[in-house]
Amino acid sequence: MAEVVYDKKDQLKQIEELLLNGEQVIAVYDAIGVGTGFIGLTDKRVILKNKSFVGKKVALTSIPYAKISAVSLTSNKSFAGQWFSSGEMAIHAGKEIHEIEFRGDRKTHHVHQVIMHYITR
Repeated sequence: MAEVVYDKKDQLKQIEELLLNGEQVIAVYDAIGVGTGFIGLTDKRVILKNKSFVGKKVALTSIPYAKISAVSLTSNKSFAGQWFSSGEMAIHAGKEIHEIEFRGDRKTHHVHQVIMHYITR
């Protein structure tokens, strides 16, 4: 089993508490911007924690890879084709689009690679 990559230990712990039998954590990255939370990647699903819900509620959303139809990288035109420079992406699952922004392009690239690995198998 590869070593888990994560930004904050408390976020990793929250993901670990949600694991199903046999499920393995791949990475947990902190998010920035409006409704910030974090994203967890396992070998079975993407888990998003979002703090932007009405009434100071927090949502924890699990998206099985089989339900993800696309992953979009978002970038300002000024990045001139360097898609991973912005650290922003959108995960399309059904009629929902889940947007997330990271600190740094390395995390965006890793999340994109993991999701694409599981949705294209």
